[in-house]
Formats: sequence, structure tokens, C-alpha cells
Amino acid sequence: MKKNPTIFLEQENYKKVSQLLVKFKYSDTIINLMRKIPDASWNKTLRSWQIKYSKENLDIILNTFKNITTIDDSKLPKKVLFKRDLTNNQKKLLNNFYLYLKGKRYSKSTIQTYTFFVADFVSYYTKRSLDELTNRDVELFIEKVFIERNYSISSQRQFVSALKIFIAFYPHTKINDLILERPKKSRKLPSVLSQEEVLEIIRCTQNLKHRAILTLIYSCGLRISELINLKLVDFHIERKQLIVKNGKGRKDRYISLADSFLPLLSNYYHSYKPKKYFVEGQNDGKYSAESVRQFLRKSCAKARIKKTVTPHTLRHSYATHLLENGVDIRYIQSLLGHAKPETTMIYTHVKRKDLMEIQNPLDIALQKLNKINKDKENVLLSRNI
Repeated sequence: MKKNPTIFLEQENYKKVSQLLVKFKYSDTIINLMRKIPDASWNKTLRSWQIKYSKENLDIILNTFKNITTIDDSKLPKKVLFKRDLTNNQKKLLNNFYLYLKGKRYSKSTIQTYTFFVADFVSYYTKRSLDELTNRDVELFIEKVFIERNYSISSQRQFVSALKIFIAFYPHTKINDLILERPKKSRKLPSVLSQEEVLEIIRCTQNLKHRAILTLIYSCGLRISELINLKLVDFHIERKQLIVKNGKGRKDRYISLADSFLPLLSNYYHSYKPKKYFVEGQNDGKYSAESVRQFLRKSCAKARIKKTVTPHTLRHSYATHLLENGVDIRYIQSLLGHAKPETTMIYTHVKRKDLMEIQNPLDIALQKLNKINKDKENVLLSRNI
């Protein structure tokens, strides 16, 4: 059997973000595994696969390839090389926890993330019995590990979720899962394009394949992972629909195809002749998410759009424009595949029509003043107030 090439790990700042670079000689086996890692992407500029530099992502890479090939991490900063010191009994326990999560039918990425977080926690208290650990030990772990390593709030929420499930799996600790609290999510408003900006981006995308991708993402509100996994059999042209299978949360959903997209779809299909997936990369495999991000950035530059635009920005814009056009929030929730209406409700905060209909109190005050002094010259802020 042919031996897989060695993987070389490096750290590099790219566009002000610390990235973990994964370099290796061409290998279909390694490439297919990299594509399955959440948030990993090919960086054409650096000629390397990349993922945001963090302990959990380093763990994912190390555990994904530990039985596949040799990993050379000698070029990584020594202070960020994380080594776990686990006993054989702890390793067996964590392996059983991994199988427990598989039995619960969690997604592969969730299983990996939860197992890694619990492994960190167990390793941190490796010299103490798990049966003795309390909620205060959890708090100390968060203070010493998560805060000092500058982990995100979402990572901390995932850790708490993982620990709650671990306690159900191993109920012998003194940790009370009812007292464990997840920190509140950051509620950032999504970045949204105007309809004119969306059309200008599409107009500036000259490549037929790229134009079809961006148009489909916007007109159907797709996640980038859903686009990449979309197969030709998922299109039902006679019904002007496509089905998104196994989306986030393992949910299927139907979405209507825009009439204006159908001629573009036909032109793209007959020009490129994809065999299995709607859009295909090398060797008829799945297309790269990073490739979509790269040509979208170029199209935005040509369209002279300064704001940061990602494929998910097109999804946000789709939802907001539906809301502005009077579509009921419940239908938008279904079209986006949201499990909870609260997730969809965030778009009500960026709905432009309602916001623009609200009259500013400063304007009202000036109007009242000018109405009282109707025989005099209108008061102007720029001049004579």
C-alpha cells in the first residue's frame, strides 16, 4: 500500500488572522479528510490548507491524521503545542464517550469538538479522580484555560454543552449539570447588502460558473456547505425547486428556484457538464469553499463594494430582502432551515423599510418649530439655528 505523504504544520498570520497551515504533497486521501474538517479551506495565495489557529483546531488536525500519516509540527511555536497527559483508563473512558456520542447520532464535527473539550478537561485534572470534581473545578478550568487562551464565547458554550452530556454518560462526578450555565451568545447584527449591490456583484462576475454559484447562493439563501454538497439530482426543474438534504441539524428542506435563474442554470450546465455535484472541483470532487470566498472577494472589488462580503452575507441579504418584501417570518424560517424562530427574528433588526419609515425626533422637532414660525424663514441646522 502506498504511504501517505508527511503533513507539515505551520503558523502564519494571514490578513491579520493567525492561521494553522497544513502542508503536504498531493494526496487524495488527505485532501478528502481535510474537506471534512469544519472551517478548513484551501488558500491559493499561501498554497496551503488553512484553519484558524487555536488549540481545538490543532487537536482536530492531530487526531484526524494521527493514524493516517506522519505529522511534523516542529515549525509551530512551542508555547502553543498542547500535550495531554492521559492515563490508559482515561483514554478508554474518552473513547467510550466518543462511541456514546456516535450512538446518540451527533454529527461528526460535534462528536470531535465535544470529545476534544472533555479530553482537555480530563487532562487538566489528570492527577485527581473524576469522582471528586465539582462545579468550582469547572469554573477554575474555564478561568485558567478558556480565558487565558482567549477562546471565543461560542467555544465556551460548546464546552459546557459537552460537559453536560459527559455528566449524563459518566454520572459519578460531583458536578451538577443544572447549575452549569452557558455564557450568553454575542448577538451581532448580520451584514446585509442592498438588492442593487447584489445585482452589481453578479454583474461583475464574468465567469459563468462563478456567476451561477453566487446567484444560486443568494436566490436560495444557501449556506456555503449546502452549496458544496448540492447534487444534480437535488434539482427538480419541472417544479422549479431544489431540495437541500441533510442541512444543518440534519434537516431537509425545499426551496423555490427563481425563474430568472433557470436560463443561467441551463447555460452553466451545458457549458460545464458537471457529473454529480452542482459545482465540481478537481477530479469531479466537491468544490472548495475557499474558492467561492476568493472569487466573491474579487467580484466585490470590481463592484467597488468596500464592506466585507462572504457567501453567508448573501444568505443574510436573501432573508432580509424577503422580510422587506412582506414574506411572513415563519416562511423565512422554513426557507432558511432554522430550528428556532428566534434565530430568524434577528433579521427584523436589519429590515430597512420599517427602519426608514421611523421619523427621526430631530426632524420632528424642526418641523414643529418651522410650523410655529411659518411666517419666518425655515430654521436650518447648517445655518441659523
